Amino acid sequence: MRLRNIAIIVLAIVTLVGCKPTLNENIITPAPQSVTWGDEHVEVSDGLYLNLHVDDEHKPRIMAALHNTGIKLASEYHDGKSMSLDISVIAKPESDEQRGIDESYTLDITRQGVTITATTDAGIFYAIQTLGQIYSSLGMLWECHIEDAPRFAYRGILIDISRHFRTKEFLMRQIDIMAEHKMNRLHLHLTDAAGWRLEVESYPRLTSYAAWRTPATWKEWWNGDRQHVEEGTEGAYGGYLTKEEARELVAYAADRYITIIPEIEMPGHSDEVLAAYPELRCTQHPDRQGDLCIGKEATFEMMQSILDEVIEIFPSEYIHIGGDEAGKSSWMECEDCQRRMREEGLESVDELQSYMIHRIEEYLNARGRNIIGWDEILEGGLAPNATVMSWRGEEGGLAAAAAGHDVVMSPHGYCYIDAPQDAPHTQPESIGGYLPLEKVYSYDPAPATMAEDVAKHILGVQANLWAEFIVTDEHYEHMLWPRALAVAEIGWSMPENRDYDMFRERAVRIVDGMIERGYSPFDLKNEVGNRPESLEPVEHLALGKSVTYLEPSRYYAPKYAAAWDATLTDGLRGTWTYADERWQGFLGRGGVDVVIDMEEVTHIESISADFMQICGPGVFMPCRVEIWLSQDGEEYEQVADIEWEVILDELPSFKSFGWEGSAEARYIRYKAHRSKYTGFLFVDEIIVR
Repeated sequence: MRLRNIAIIVLAIVTLVGCKPTLNENIITPAPQSVTWGDEHVEVSDGLYLNLHVDDEHKPRIMAALHNTGIKLASEYHDGKSMSLDISVIAKPESDEQRGIDESYTLDITRQGVTITATTDAGIFYAIQTLGQIYSSLGMLWECHIEDAPRFAYRGILIDISRHFRTKEFLMRQIDIMAEHKMNRLHLHLTDAAGWRLEVESYPRLTSYAAWRTPATWKEWWNGDRQHVEEGTEGAYGGYLTKEEARELVAYAADRYITIIPEIEMPGHSDEVLAAYPELRCTQHPDRQGDLCIGKEATFEMMQSILDEVIEIFPSEYIHIGGDEAGKSSWMECEDCQRRMREEGLESVDELQSYMIHRIEEYLNARGRNIIGWDEILEGGLAPNATVMSWRGEEGGLAAAAAGHDVVMSPHGYCYIDAPQDAPHTQPESIGGYLPLEKVYSYDPAPATMAEDVAKHILGVQANLWAEFIVTDEHYEHMLWPRALAVAEIGWSMPENRDYDMFRERAVRIVDGMIERGYSPFDLKNEVGNRPESLEPVEHLALGKSVTYLEPSRYYAPKYAAAWDATLTDGLRGTWTYADERWQGFLGRGGVDVVIDMEEVTHIESISADFMQICGPGVFMPCRVEIWLSQDGEEYEQVADIEWEVILDELPSFKSFGWEGSAEARYIRYKAHRSKYTGFLFVDEIIVR
């Protein structure tokens, strides 16, 4: 039972002496709205204990709030020698507008004691987290007045337990850190091709079969036959949450004011469902289908039955229904899907997906729930009450918000923390790219330039940690923390109260504390940092010179256009990731084929360009590079013909391809050939000296 109509908690302090410590202005995460520090402190030499004056039914909530704060209940731990503080609860009415949603609080530490004021139990909980951070950071309490409230109502993390299963105990450990830093949503990715992770009594083969595989790693399974096996098969890898475990997890999170949002993928990412129940495949080309057949009524019967069991376990307002990355190709040939389209007057497979989303929304709405889905649910027309989680950039979220739909911002470039957070060669294998703490922290879900009628629909922000390459719990924590702390501060703190240098100081201390507690976060204080070449603009002879893209390389990928035609001579070197708007990506069969006009005949001694290779997302080195020089743009002399054997490697790599010598030329033709591996070529700058 929740504490209701809570207003004021009063803690009586015994002693106030000492000098103001140097850290007291930078110890609270996320940064509060307003802090005024006094000049006196409270020494607590033998521990801080609370005399609790509330009903027994309320004690579990207080105990959850005190967890890992260093503050204990005197009734259970006090030896009569340590400092003892009193805590009492005084009721105060709430308005209907405030009830259940107000997370604000005021915290006062004075010579007379400690006072926490809030209208809801969530506010009390967050105030105790702040009090605990002050105490655990300083080993004492300090005079202060804090007024605090979250900027956004939704502050979340996605944890993927489909690709590699995580236990209830692992999830509880992450909930502890989330709660300590005022995060309030845990999005559980429960289902995907690699494994179904929630007990469903009405469809038992989802866990007796679709939850198990023989290759332990997703990578081996995905690159192999992608088969599932029966539970109990020798060497089977997998697992799932029983209903009872899921209920325990929901209760544990609720005690810490975290709502768990379950995700049941549909209609795409459903390979495991079709493996267990092949009768739900489309009629054409049944092998390796990943999309549910929308033409079959049995598909809806199954999804509705599953959702009935899901909403019985998870009391969250939202049920996440995925909706992303459906291939849709099987629907175009499926007799059942085509019949459905004719009967419903649907003109495209996008509208067919929208038909399913609408039906599922109506079903959940009738049961008092709302749907949330990835931004692909916009395609074909958005269901009327749906909330959008914007991941393919911000465009989908902005469009949904402009149409009056609520949105959670989770753009790939800032919030997909499955990319390495430090120099890739120093990190475990991952999906590729580079997303350091500083870039995550720089994100603003609703900048001041956003129109007010759009900004009011931005519910908040979420970090997503997909687990394709994350096998162990230790690796998962390494990827999750401290970047999720940055998302916590983005979601809670006002932009004017955020400062990366100060946040990083706090994050280093939090990481050190987590390591002492047995967690495995990224060791931030030993961060290598960005690619050295990217830190300063490079001066060279071709800087600012015009570049002509010869056919067919003229068609570099618009998504990776960087500075468009100015990219290769703008003086900006690439970072560790191709998604930094500095690397230019070429996908066409012609590779890279460009001519730089030096404007006049110039003495040249070297020409070079860097390429990268990250095999996971399909980024490869060139297999051959040619360099040609000309004085008139008509007659060219080849000065370099470099061949390179492209070898698949798990670790990202960077290599310069160039020429050194002595020549006079106005025009430089630089040509890089794609290898036999289909994928991108990425180049950042052609440097001429």
